[in-house]
Amino acid sequence: MKIMNWKEGVIAILGTIGAIMTSIFGGWDSALQTLIIFMVLDYISGLIVAGFFHASPKTKNGALESKVGWKGLCRKGGSLLIVLIAYRLDLLAGTCYIRDAAVIAFIVNEGISIIENVGCMGIPIPSVIAESIEMLSSKNKKNDDRKH
Repeated sequence: MKIMNWKEGVIAILGTIGAIMTSIFGGWDSALQTLIIFMVLDYISGLIVAGFFHASPKTKNGALESKVGWKGLCRKGGSLLIVLIAYRLDLLAGTCYIRDAAVIAFIVNEGISIIENVGCMGIPIPSVIAESIEMLSSKNKKNDDRKH
């Protein structure tokens, strides 16, 4: 009986955290899901490049350094903070593109970083992937130009 109560408590806490996070970021849509997935993939691919290939351009010897990893996590947290701010600005302005533009910009950034990491592993990048990142980058630039 205690295990079931513990399990239900954990589920309730995780559900509450998920609901709050979804609420403050403007919903759990495909754009935010993609951003989170890309952030995780970028971090993991960076760990692989440094940990197994010793080919990280972010360290002197190409190997793992905890300080570099923490800086990466802090940057990802900062990116999510900008998404939160963009969503709140959308609410205030009565618009629905500021958050999306911020999310797309960060998806492009994470995608480029993943491609760089995979390149450090010696894996060729399919042109369709590079072209998709370029297309998103162009789309985001058009959104930026529209705002000015």
